[in-house]
Amino acid sequence: MTTSNVITDKRHIPADLHDIMEALARVSVALNRTIRRGALGGSLGAAVGENTDGDQQKALDVMADDAFAAALRGTGVKYYASEEQDAVVGMDPDGRFALAIDPLDGSSNIDVNVSIGTIFSIFDVAEDAEASFLRPARDQIAGGYIIFGPQTDLVVTFGDGVQMHVLDPDTQSFVLVNDALRVPEVSREFAINASNYRHWSPAIRAYIDDCLAGDEGPRDANYNMRWVASLVAETHRIMTRGGIFLYPGDARDGYERGRLRMIYECAPIAFLIEQAGGRATDGHDRILDGQADQLHARTPFVFGSAEKVSRVAAYQDLPDDEVSALFGNRGLFRA
Repeated sequence: MTTSNVITDKRHIPADLHDIMEALARVSVALNRTIRRGALGGSLGAAVGENTDGDQQKALDVMADDAFAAALRGTGVKYYASEEQDAVVGMDPDGRFALAIDPLDGSSNIDVNVSIGTIFSIFDVAEDAEASFLRPARDQIAGGYIIFGPQTDLVVTFGDGVQMHVLDPDTQSFVLVNDALRVPEVSREFAINASNYRHWSPAIRAYIDDCLAGDEGPRDANYNMRWVASLVAETHRIMTRGGIFLYPGDARDGYERGRLRMIYECAPIAFLIEQAGGRATDGHDRILDGQADQLHARTPFVFGSAEKVSRVAAYQDLPDDEVSALFGNRGLFRA
């Protein structure tokens, strides 16, 4: 495959993954150009169908999936698993790697000019296509995301820290700006969709109630709430400012295991967060110790600054009646 220079500094990228990373970067440069054109580039946010789980697909979802699949052929990827595809797609017969991807995360935000992105994960191939992905998340050899916002950034780990490359708009190439990105340990921000409060478990309600109680509550600090509805945007904020993100399972039909997909979203983000010094769980157990039992399996997801994620797990360890007894009188949303 012809070597290009879309990523200008590959010193921290394993040599056998250069072609894959270049392919991802090249598509990202093209997507960045398309996204920045907005309505001038057509109806990118138009609904064009549904994926295998019934989630609405946007035109840009399909466009991004097609572009990544085409670019990755010939790079050593044997199996390609996409959130937009029903099954694993075979690519290079002699390839050594399996790549999972959410081609366009946060696509509901396309038309409102909010940051969106791509999430990807790389494994060594296993004995067959599905086995290459239905395995412990800790088996990943790379995980990362590209965020399309005021800046276009490539954030990636190969198991030895987290590096961030920024797209230079003048040269249309990614420049390494940080090879040791760390999640700040101290932050007073949390991200959760508070409209679902009534559906949460007592432990999640208790944790959020304590944050909202501010400096008069048990946390002795005032907190800000954030919710972008774009996992890449939420992750990038936590990578740069710290805090915690929660997408728990809840009592609604179809939401018992949350809505985020283990393979395409949670596993690579968990890999990044842990490599940056944070923590990522399903609310209790470490994401990297888990594995999906099917390609589009979902999992609750809590990640961010390590102390905050550990506190959520401690709340989850308490029986519901004990949580209610301890915290029931100080819920700001409760009668």
